[in-house]
Amino acid sequence: INLVPGTTADIFGGMYHYVPMHTVVKSILNIGTLIVFLMAHEWMKRDDTSFKQGEFYVLILSTLFGMYLMISAGHFLMFFIGLETASIPMAALIAFDKYRHNSAEAGAKYILTALFSSALLLFGLSMIYGSAGTLYFEDLPAHIDGNPLQIMAFVFFFTGMAFKLSLVPFHLWTADVYEGAPSAVTAYLSVISKGSAAFVLMAILIKVFAPMIHDWQEVLYWVTITIANIFAIRQQNLKRLMAFSSISQAGYIMLGIIGGTAQGMTALVYYVLVYAAANLGVFAVITIVALRSQKFTLEDYAGLYKTNPKMAFLMTISLFSLAGIPPFAGFFSKFFIFMAAFEAGFHLLVFIALANTVISLYYYLLIVKAMYITPSDHPIPTFRSDRCTKWGLALCTLGIIGLGIASIVYQSIDKLSFGI
Repeated sequence: INLVPGTTADIFGGMYHYVPMHTVVKSILNIGTLIVFLMAHEWMKRDDTSFKQGEFYVLILSTLFGMYLMISAGHFLMFFIGLETASIPMAALIAFDKYRHNSAEAGAKYILTALFSSALLLFGLSMIYGSAGTLYFEDLPAHIDGNPLQIMAFVFFFTGMAFKLSLVPFHLWTADVYEGAPSAVTAYLSVISKGSAAFVLMAILIKVFAPMIHDWQEVLYWVTITIANIFAIRQQNLKRLMAFSSISQAGYIMLGIIGGTAQGMTALVYYVLVYAAANLGVFAVITIVALRSQKFTLEDYAGLYKTNPKMAFLMTISLFSLAGIPPFAGFFSKFFIFMAAFEAGFHLLVFIALANTVISLYYYLLIVKAMYITPSDHPIPTFRSDRCTKWGLALCTLGIIGLGIASIVYQSIDKLSFGI
C-alpha cells in the first residue's frame, strides 16, 4: 500500500505531515526490513531458541513505526516520540540473545548511550522552544536568527542525531554494539535505522535551520570519515570491521546533506537505497556463516571460495559496491553524492572523501583476499542456505546490479526531492 504515492496532507494539527517523497523513503525502509526478516528466518528457527519469534517481529515493526513518525513529523514533539519509539525497542533487539553475555552487554551499552544522547537532544529542543515559542517546523524559520541560544540548541540537537547516525566522534558505542547484537539485528541497525535518521536530519536542517545554514555547514564539514577507515583496517572481527565501515558510510552520507540542496536530497536517498542492498548482502552472508559455523573473524573466512563459491561471490560484489567500484550500484551512488557536494562548493571535502574511498577499498579487499587467496587448513564447511536466505541474497544482488543500470530509479527520486 505504501508504494502508491499519495498527495500532500497534514493531520494532528500539522504535527504529522506527508509528502510523496516520504513514500520513497518509507518504501526503502520496508524493503530493507523485509530482507532482514528473510535473513533472520533460519536464525529464528534454531533449536536452542529461548524466545518466541513473534517478539522479534513485533519489536522490529515497532521501531519501523517510530521511524515513520520521525520521517513525517511536522513538529518536534512528534519527531521526538518517533525517535524514542524507534530507539527503545532497538535496545531489546540488541539484547535479544539474552543468555549470551555479549548480547546483553551490547544492549546495556546501547540503552545507556541512547539515554544520554536523547537527553541532550531534548535539552536542545527545549532551547529552541524557549527562543522561538513554537516547535512547528513551518513556523520555526521565521524565529531562527542564529543567536547564541539557538546555536547551542542546534549543537545539542545535532549531538543526539549524530549518535543515531554513529558519526565521529559520537561513534564509540557502534563497534561493541554491532559485535554483541545478533547479526540480523546488526544489519537492521546499520542500514534501516541509519537511513531513516539521515533523511530526517537533512529534512530538519532544510526546514527548520535554513537561516543558520552557514553554521550547520561548518559543523558538518568537520565530520570525519578518515578515523573510521583507519580503525576498520585494524579489525579482525568481521562485525566490528563492518561497524567501522558503517561509520565511514555515514560520513559519506553527510556529503549529501551539507549542501542543503534538492540534488543533495536525491543523492542521499539514492545512496541509502544502494547502501541498503550492499550492506544487507554482506550481513546476510555473515548471519548464515555464523549460524552454521560460529565463525566471525577474517581468518575464519579463509578459503570460503573453495567450499561455498556462490556465497563468496555474493559477498565480493556486495563489498565492491560498498567500496564504489564500477559497474556496481555503489559507484553511481558515490558519484552522485560527491557531485552534490562538489556543486555546492565543498571541493576539498570531496577530495578527502575520494582519498578515503581508497582506504576503504583496502580493508574491503582484505575480506576478498581471505576468501579467495588466503589458504586455510580448516575452512568453513560447505553448506546450503535455506530458501528465505536465498531470496534475501537474491534481492540484495538485484539491487547491487540493477540500481546502477536502471537510471529511472534515480530520476524518480529526483522528481520528488523538491517537496520535502
